[in-house]
Amino acid sequence: MQRAYDNIIHDVAIQNLSVVFCLDRAGLVGEDGPTHHGAFDMAYLRPIPNLTIASPMNEHELRKLMYTAQLPNKGPFVLRYPRGRGVLVDWECPFEEIPVGKGRKLKDGDDIAVISIGPIGNKVASAISHAEAESGREIAHYDLRFLKPLDEELLHEVGRNFSRVITVEDGVIQGGMGSAVLEFI
Repeated sequence: MQRAYDNIIHDVAIQNLSVVFCLDRAGLVGEDGPTHHGAFDMAYLRPIPNLTIASPMNEHELRKLMYTAQLPNKGPFVLRYPRGRGVLVDWECPFEEIPVGKGRKLKDGDDIAVISIGPIGNKVASAISHAEAESGREIAHYDLRFLKPLDEELLHEVGRNFSRVITVEDGVIQGGMGSAVLEFI
């Protein structure tokens, strides 16, 4: 996608065309090496007009987001997903539209809120379980799902209820999801 940046803007986004970009190798991809890491995409795609950017946490979310992306009048849609194996053995689920720009609360908590995007959320869920067992804290977990548009309602909920918020993503620090959340707040 980095090599096609000008085409994304001029040939698709400005014209608001219904094109689905499927970005495999989102995040760090291990043995493929640094030239294949998908660490910059969220930061460089976020400023492009008319673009929806989504990152599913698992195979069910990917299937539903692929279905959503191809529905009429969705405009240009980016789906980012990792290299390799997923987390679910049974990936099949009914096709179901996910409202564009809507995240979800995965777990209630009252002490700290963790906001993640994409498959790194599976590791976050595991880390939260371990942290709660050791500390006795109640940690909330939110899956943002969409980097663009942001779920402002979800972010308002987090802002109203938590003074400590952690963001976790598999991209660069500047310009990605953490930056978007910070800019919103």
